[in-house]
Amino acid sequence: MQAVIFHETLRYVQDHPVPGPEKGQARIRVNLAGICRTDLEIMKGYKGYKGILGHEFTGVVESCNDASWVGKRVVGEINAACGLCEWCMAGLGRHCPNRETLGISGLDGCMAEYCVLPVTNLFSADGLSEERAVLTEPLAAACEILEQVPLQGNERVVVLGDGRLGILCAWVLATVAGRVTLRGHHRDKLELARWRSLETSLRGEGIEPGADVVVDATGSGRGIEQAMDLCRPRGTIVLKSTVALQGEVNLAPLVVNEITLVGSRCGQFSHALDMMHRFPDMPLERLITHRYPLHQALEAFETAQSGEALKVILEVHKG
Repeated sequence: MQAVIFHETLRYVQDHPVPGPEKGQARIRVNLAGICRTDLEIMKGYKGYKGILGHEFTGVVESCNDASWVGKRVVGEINAACGLCEWCMAGLGRHCPNRETLGISGLDGCMAEYCVLPVTNLFSADGLSEERAVLTEPLAAACEILEQVPLQGNERVVVLGDGRLGILCAWVLATVAGRVTLRGHHRDKLELARWRSLETSLRGEGIEPGADVVVDATGSGRGIEQAMDLCRPRGTIVLKSTVALQGEVNLAPLVVNEITLVGSRCGQFSHALDMMHRFPDMPLERLITHRYPLHQALEAFETAQSGEALKVILEVHKG
């Protein structure tokens, strides 16, 4: 089968073995796959992963022991947990110490004609366009904030970073918080992000400090400094950036102002799918700025690395 593999270098191949589902797994015929910042970090050595890349997808179940799934269009949570440890028993399989992660750790990803996942990871994508469904994973990451930081509705929130994750976080928070401002470097991306009552601020323009919640989705190790400047005493900073910090940062304001710092990563697909159905006008498709057939994956990755794109999609099969 066709696949996009990282092993020392990024390669497109046409002769990779088709995976056979083991007991409890489903083989999925991939329709669309998204390129994520994590994929780009893997190419720099993150996690030491080698194999088929990709963890954002939508596709159709082709083979599975449970016949009720066969033929269904699905999306899938990326963490294949053991199902037995205390984290799994608490419903936190995404923190399972024994987990494998699709296209990131121990489990070949979805930038291929077929991928496999445990049946327990699958969710129906019925009623959703392919373009909305393929964004389930990053939307779930944005929804995780609402699970970790319950909001009353009267909070003022600032989201730093006008990339796709920052925009998704702003949209999700705007469904609850009274006032949400998205701050970024790119006028065109901020214009694209406009939805409902969301406010935008171009870097360099004045923005009022004293926010109740500040989300760092800058993708920069220095984003926390901006967040500390904007967060009120006893407010909350949510870190969505997973880049390693280079150099020193003065964290004294966290102590002096008694600011709560929350790390936030993967979210639950059920929350993202519910968000899509409750807010059908959320313009998720707007984030897809570039599309490439799978055989042009190397060009697609160049576009993703250039900073021009918000979301680059690989077209694997026609739905």
